[in-house]
Amino acid sequence: MEEASGYLKKFLEWAEVFGPKLLGAIIVFVVGLYIVNYLSGMVSKVLNKRGIDVSLQSFFSSLVGVGLKVLLLISVAGMLGIQTTSFIAVIGALGLAVGLALQGSLANFAGGVLILVFKPFKVGDLIESNGQTGVVTEIQIFNTVLLTAENKTVILANGAVSNNTIVNFTRHGNLRVDITMAVAPDADLTAAKSVALKVLEDHEFVLKDPAPSVNVLKIADGMVTLAIRPYASPDHYWDVFFSIQERVRDAFANNKIAGPVPTRVIINKT
Repeated sequence: MEEASGYLKKFLEWAEVFGPKLLGAIIVFVVGLYIVNYLSGMVSKVLNKRGIDVSLQSFFSSLVGVGLKVLLLISVAGMLGIQTTSFIAVIGALGLAVGLALQGSLANFAGGVLILVFKPFKVGDLIESNGQTGVVTEIQIFNTVLLTAENKTVILANGAVSNNTIVNFTRHGNLRVDITMAVAPDADLTAAKSVALKVLEDHEFVLKDPAPSVNVLKIADGMVTLAIRPYASPDHYWDVFFSIQERVRDAFANNKIAGPVPTRVIINKT
């Protein structure tokens, strides 16, 4: 009985000293956990209102939640009298090691965040980046996926994309199609330009605004080169590029506008 009474006395002394700390730590943990969940939800709502990608919303919300929970646990441990200096040092060392090991992946992640936040392009846009041209089919956290005109799937690292020049062919809504065609040097230029312009105006995929144009680009090499400049939507770019050349060629033939004839001058010095 005396031994049991001694244990009970020690427990009561321990409870008297440690009890308030334990109760305070429990209250702080419960209230802190509620606040952490509330802040995580607020982050998700703010990102959603700003139109941030859903996958990025989930990632940032989870990142904020995990970070705040770690800080909460360290604070609660400190309230219980546990030395937290070593925990902080271990977490710092672990973060440094992970950062060094995932340096390239972190750069790609940061690039993905910049792309999703600032939106230099979106899914469905035709872009050129890192020497590759294609339609954006996916914007992932680490990579951007393009589908080229040859139906090749190109996967670009977001770090490289965000740090290099991006040409977005779709954002403005139309593209100028640059075509050059030549006629004979003695051809009627006024008639040639009029015939080519009529073809552009009658084409079903050539835009009326901005208006197409036909101008003399160069007079050299035994020919007159015309700059034919229609505008088209990105979806019809290649239709216009190829069909205009065929239709202008046929229109020149029907209007007896001669094409260039390659000539070579040979000088005999003997």
